[in-house]
Amino acid sequence: MKKLATSSTVLDKSLSYINYAILILLCLSILLPILNVLALAFNEGTDAAKGGIYFWPREFTFGNFAEVFKESNIINGFIISMFRTVVGTILSVLLTAMAAYALKNRSMPGHKQITFIIFFTMLFSGGMIPYYIVLKSLSLTNSIWVYVLPALYSVWNMMIMRSFFEQIPDGLEEAARIDGCGDFAIFMRIVVPVSKPVFAAIALFNAVGHWNDWFTGAFYVRDSSLKPLSTVLQEMLTKQKALADTLTNVTNAIQLDMAQKITVTGTSLKMATIIIVITPILIVYPLLQKYFAQGVMIGSIKE
Repeated sequence: MKKLATSSTVLDKSLSYINYAILILLCLSILLPILNVLALAFNEGTDAAKGGIYFWPREFTFGNFAEVFKESNIINGFIISMFRTVVGTILSVLLTAMAAYALKNRSMPGHKQITFIIFFTMLFSGGMIPYYIVLKSLSLTNSIWVYVLPALYSVWNMMIMRSFFEQIPDGLEEAARIDGCGDFAIFMRIVVPVSKPVFAAIALFNAVGHWNDWFTGAFYVRDSSLKPLSTVLQEMLTKQKALADTLTNVTNAIQLDMAQKITVTGTSLKMATIIIVITPILIVYPLLQKYFAQGVMIGSIKE
């Protein structure tokens, strides 16, 4: 028995060491590329183009970030991105949760039909042109609300929230009804307070989606003052690439003269842009991490 216990203990320790090693390798595979991006973002572009920079800048500079912030619309784009992220996330989470709570009630008239119609929208899409026509007919194109209103509902998020709400004991709602609460009061006073994990998870999904979305601003908005940060930075990188392509066609003398004056490159600007875009999310994530870790486990454990 002692030999079996000892061998079992040795096996457990060996498996633990293997798990630790795998987790360390996974962490390094995520951390090292980020360190490389940081090093390139804070290194002079022309020097970085020579190669040999991995996790620490060789010629430290803030010039790449200064070049990015020279874009006239960068601050306005940041404000637009903040507006759409905050307003869009709050409205989307609240309205999606209300819809999910309604779908949770299987005694609701037409429950199966409504659920099928909502789920059906996950399987098929009308395509970009019909979508643009709908936005145009609703006067949403070239409007700040094109970022918020079309993204108010997500069927996938709705199903996740409904799954979570179904785990809430029915006794809580029954006790609230006895006290005279209606559906809306039960939702706000009972469901919302006990659903912080799923609210945090869905809020983070929505916030990241809003913050990183450049496509909407590029295709459905013409007014440069209404374009979000991601779109402004994407257009700036496109212009920089076009400029780099132009420089390859000039004479060597002119190219050499310009190279002596320019210390940034398309790659260094791209790395600085990545840091600017991901920093707000990196700041917000630790605040929601505790609830997010619980929220992503929704549906994986059934009692």
